[in-house]
Amino acid sequence: MLEQAEQILQKSFGYTSFRTGQKEVISQLLNGQDTLAIMPTGGGKSLCYQIPALIFRGLTIVVSPLISLMKDQVDALHAAGISATFINSTLSIREVNERLNLARTGNLKLLYIAPERLDTPQFQTLLDEMEISLFAIDEAHCISQWGHDFRPSYLKLCDYLNEMKRRPLIVALTATATPDVSKDICHLLDIQNENVVQTGFSRDNLAFQVVKGQDKDKFLLDYLEKNSSESGIVYAATRKEVERIAEFLNKKGIASLKYHGGMNDLERDETQTAFLFDEKRVIVATNAFGMGINKSNVRFVVHYNIPRNMEAYYQEAGRAGRDGVPSDCVLLFSPQDTHIQQFLIDQSELPVERKENEYRKLRQMSGYGYTEICLQKYIVQYFGEDEENCGKCSNCLDTREEKDITIQAQQVFSCVKRMGERFGKVLVSKVLTGSNDQKVKDWRFNTLSTYGLMKGSSQKEVLQLIDYLTAEKYLQPADGQFPSLHLTEKAVRVLKSELIVMRKEAKQATRVVLDVDETLFQMLREKRRELSVRDKVPPYIIFSDETLREMCQFMPQNEEDMLKIKGVGAVKMEKYGFEFLTLLQNEQTGVNIE
Repeated sequence: MLEQAEQILQKSFGYTSFRTGQKEVISQLLNGQDTLAIMPTGGGKSLCYQIPALIFRGLTIVVSPLISLMKDQVDALHAAGISATFINSTLSIREVNERLNLARTGNLKLLYIAPERLDTPQFQTLLDEMEISLFAIDEAHCISQWGHDFRPSYLKLCDYLNEMKRRPLIVALTATATPDVSKDICHLLDIQNENVVQTGFSRDNLAFQVVKGQDKDKFLLDYLEKNSSESGIVYAATRKEVERIAEFLNKKGIASLKYHGGMNDLERDETQTAFLFDEKRVIVATNAFGMGINKSNVRFVVHYNIPRNMEAYYQEAGRAGRDGVPSDCVLLFSPQDTHIQQFLIDQSELPVERKENEYRKLRQMSGYGYTEICLQKYIVQYFGEDEENCGKCSNCLDTREEKDITIQAQQVFSCVKRMGERFGKVLVSKVLTGSNDQKVKDWRFNTLSTYGLMKGSSQKEVLQLIDYLTAEKYLQPADGQFPSLHLTEKAVRVLKSELIVMRKEAKQATRVVLDVDETLFQMLREKRRELSVRDKVPPYIIFSDETLREMCQFMPQNEEDMLKIKGVGAVKMEKYGFEFLTLLQNEQTGVNIE
């Protein structure tokens, strides 16, 4: 049966070989073994159940947490000529019944549902009547209460599966599971430890970068201008911040969408569609956007604020480069942002034990902003693995010159000390720059020896310096919504002239490099966009950026060569391949087709 799986991989999906871990997962399923697959975003988890679904006689049920994911997956399967559909809350009762009848009559191979669908008697009847060969549980970390996105409906799903008269074969899939979460999933789904397939958490095509102690708006604007032809996501922690950033970017000429939970369903659907179809290339969003988004040509993900934990960060950052093409993951780190997340944990209704777990995870996430080791290494260590230095993250490549800023640091620390370590960075910066602010006068801080010590600098520059000193752990913000600054032991040593403070030059935004002929690549992209409009499907479903990149590299000149390109299967060759082949043939011979 594995030979049959390889034929399907080539014919339906256009790949000549399996990615790491795929063959192992598929082999176990074909041998009737329940399996947990832990593979990074973009690692090809979907094929692990889609290929067995085409081999098994009965129906494959795919449990998926979000409507957007279901639609993406089904659209991609239809483009490959595979019978699949979904049932979710966007459908009318009539549409639901029509799709259930398709399943009953054997005209479907895959049916995508939300976990809550299992609670409905109508669906339970369908499961009792039909031969269900495989139950695929996507985003399986939602099962575990120790995971970053625990959902009670997923826990009920485990109970339901264990109570079924004819329990089907099960495959659980996730990109983000710590050893504790993995153990929990196996326990709840009764999966044997030897049937866990874990391919490693590192993503070779991603370049991680932490930018701290700098003007976030300036860096973001510069980065987006340098990558104006690329598609990307900017994540912010709150709805208010999303609104502000999107407005700022649009005023600066960067056409940007916004997405958050305060928008109505229609607004969110229209925004998501515009992004998926490349109508606008930048979307500013809260974490309400993206879980399961299958858009493969996202070239960068920028986090404007720190997420709550490493699982959430890696899942969101991992939406860059799903097609395997080099992509950027940038965190604009400000130590104060941790207080937003701390406040959200404080306000949550989580049990005390889970709150403590969330605080611990937040501290580990904050450590990512401070660490000087390889960023990819820090991430995979969090997930229980070890890794060599990646050689391309901002820590591995940091060759900026350092400047001695000990005197400025002493001025800041002295001011914090003279203000009694009772105030936050804004008031400290006002005192240092000699502000006439009423609060400064009310507290008589204008009489301090440190008042106006930095009057030659702007308040913004001093705030950035304070952020840098906090990030480097010379200053420690207290807990609370308006944290006061305190000196650490490091700062005391600086004041005693026992330690010098060095600061590197500001980081410069760079372009994502695709290492292909850019003119030809953009020409193929434009053809893909035309076909996308014609067929009303997102561009990446036609062909991924990785596929277009291979076309540029290998310049296929006939159908046989075209079918050797990753992602060009027989169905897609017939549907779209010849239009791209004509472009490539004309480019090779120098024919002007305009």
